[in-house]
Amino acid sequence: MITIKSLNKWANGHTYLPIDMLRVGLGVFLFIKGLQFMQDTQYLNNLFEPIQDMAGAMIALHYVIPAHLIGGILIVFGLLTRWAVISQIPLLIGAIYIGFTSELSSTNLIVAFITLLVCVFFLVYGSGKHSTDYYLKMQQ
Repeated sequence: MITIKSLNKWANGHTYLPIDMLRVGLGVFLFIKGLQFMQDTQYLNNLFEPIQDMAGAMIALHYVIPAHLIGGILIVFGLLTRWAVISQIPLLIGAIYIGFTSELSSTNLIVAFITLLVCVFFLVYGSGKHSTDYYLKMQQ
């Protein structure tokens, strides 16, 4: 009976671990994407060709790299997660739009769509139990 109680207590204490691991994975993915865009700026310019004539395209081009880098770090640590996710959503909607309007691979479109869904989930769910936000909230 003691073993069942201890296992139940352990399970209740670690219920949110898979969701927190998903959050960390999302943050690492966005950070790596920001690094890839920073290393290969010509690829980023090629991605923005379909919307090059639209208003604000140059601003969006300069917004992508810092938003991915800073947002990815914030999401990994669980600090201001909802704000970091809000900054990613316009980029992901733009990535889906670019995926539909250009001759890019469908893999990039699927990855952008899945990333958007995960971001919307964390916009609603928040940063989770194993995060800096949760730690700071418990310190009050």
